[in-house]
Order: sequence, then structure tokens, then C-alpha cells
Amino acid sequence: MRAFYALFVARNKEFLRDRATLAWNFLFPILAVFALALIFSGDERDVYKVALVGVAPDGTAGDHAPPPVQAFLKTRYVKFVPVEDLAEAQEKVRHHQFDMVLDVTPATRYWVNPENPRGYFLERVLWGGGNTNGFAREELDGRRIRYVDWLLPGILGINMTFGCLWGVGYVIVRYRTAHVLRRLMASPVTAFQFIAAQIASRMMLVAFVTTVLFVGMDLVLDFIQLGSLIELAFMFALGAVCHIALGILIASRTQSQELAGGLLNLATWPMMFLSGVWFSLEGSADWLVALAQIFPLTHLVNATRQIMLDGATLATVWPEAAIMAGMTAVFLAAGSALFRW
Repeated sequence: MRAFYALFVARNKEFLRDRATLAWNFLFPILAVFALALIFSGDERDVYKVALVGVAPDGTAGDHAPPPVQAFLKTRYVKFVPVEDLAEAQEKVRHHQFDMVLDVTPATRYWVNPENPRGYFLERVLWGGGNTNGFAREELDGRRIRYVDWLLPGILGINMTFGCLWGVGYVIVRYRTAHVLRRLMASPVTAFQFIAAQIASRMMLVAFVTTVLFVGMDLVLDFIQLGSLIELAFMFALGAVCHIALGILIASRTQSQELAGGLLNLATWPMMFLSGVWFSLEGSADWLVALAQIFPLTHLVNATRQIMLDGATLATVWPEAAIMAGMTAVFLAAGSALFRW
């Protein structure tokens, strides 16, 4: 028991004397609670999303909309999103990102996905209990996009994010605290060689795991894959390099494994909820959509989802690829400059 007590006291002192870790353990829960409270503030939460075509620049339907539409636009728990591109909005209805597209001009029409249960209930509300109430109903053709089809790119992306950040960032910090890096410093190994080896190793592991998951889930779920597998693999590889570079930046100077865990959680958890992995941010607050753009996972999920579900090519998703390439360059440059053995 004396040995146990000595180790117990020593570990407590080590934790209490690490002021950065101690402060982080108090600050992170507070920041997380306030952030979630801010994001999900409000007495009412929107359950449905409807795209509006033909609205005024300020987002209102104006007096030209028929009375049933005016009444429908006052429905609670429905998020009405003004759109300009009807074809894009229709694609999002197919993907369950919108529950309905409504044309508010006098020649009122609406489009729904017959496989979306939320669209079914919105129809009944729009009709006001009557039989179509004079609206022209149109169904969107094409293969049904299941939620699992829409979710898969995000699942692969978030799995890659955790693997890259923790598999590189946390391991480097552990090497530093165990004085492994100090021993490597005394060898002919350069910082560039060490970082390059970490990137190559993690890329090989991520490629293997992602390929196994992709093939295995395709055999079980038969999910939709319309785009090029080569272009899809390129985007996943670019996303992996970007997240590895971010992990290197986080680990470049961190001296404590506890602090490294906190910083990595700070990087991964917001990305998990704000990068469009589980639900679409379409129609969310502008500041929230803007905030999501700082995460590399947002651009990875957007690009891979377009390739898989829309059959997009690199010529279509090049803005997302360019952003991730730019982030990679910044993270690697900063991580290399700040890196300490």
C-alpha cells in the first residue's frame, strides 16, 4: 500500500503542477457547454426544411403568393430557406437535405421526395387538410438516396480525422514525453525525415482501413457510388494529408499528453458536429455555416459526398480540393517551423 500511495500522490502532484492541463480540464467543459448552448439556443427548434423559390431578396414571399402559401409560411418548426438555383434545390430534396421545394409564385408548385416522411407531413400542412388545395405536386425521379448513402462519406471522413489526428499528433507528444525524440535528435535523423516517415506510415494505415470499410460496407449496404473511384480516392488522400498536417502542428511543441488530448479533442469534436457529417447545415445560421468552413473535414465531406452521390468530378469540386491543399501547406509550414525535439 505504501507503493500504491506513493504513486497515487506523485500522479496527483504531477497533474496539479501541470498548470496548462489543469486549466484545460476546467475550461473545456465550460467552453463546450456555452458553445452548445449558443448553437442550439432558442425556444423552438426547426424540425423541417423547405426551400423557397421566387421569394423577394429579403426572403419574404410578398403579396403575390396565394393565401394558402402565406399561411404555410407561418408554420412553426419549419425552416424556410430562400434559394435561387431550382435544380440544386431539387437535388438536395433527393438527398434529404431539404424536405420540400416550394415555388411561391402564383403558379404554385412544389417538389417532394416520396421516400422522405417529413415531406409527406409537410404536404398535408400545405394542403391545409384539403385535397392538394390547388397546388401542382411533382415527385423527383431518380434512385432514392437513403440516409445511409448520404451519411457514409461523413462516417469515412470522421474516422479518417480521428485516425490521423490521434495517430500522429498524440503519438508524437508521447514520443516527446518519453524522451524518444531526444534520442532521435542525437541520431542522424532530421526533423523532415521524422515527419515524412510519420506521414507515410499514417497514410498507409488510413488507406488500408478506409478501403476495407468502403468495400465491406458496399457489400452489406450496396450504397450509391456514381463518381470516379480514382477521384474519390484522391480526395480522401488529400483529406488525410491535411489532417495529418494538423496533427503535426498540434504536436509540434506540446509537452504533456493530457494537454495534447485536450487540444486534439478541441479539434475533433467541433468538426464532428459542425462539418455536416450527421446532418446538413443548409438553412442554419450564417455564422454557423461560416464557422464550419474553417474545418478541413467540412470540405472533405462536401467533396466526397458530391463525387459519390452526384457523380461530380474534380473539375466540379476543385474549390474544396484547393482549400484543403492550402490548409495542408499552412499546417505543414507552421508545424515544421515550430517543431521541437
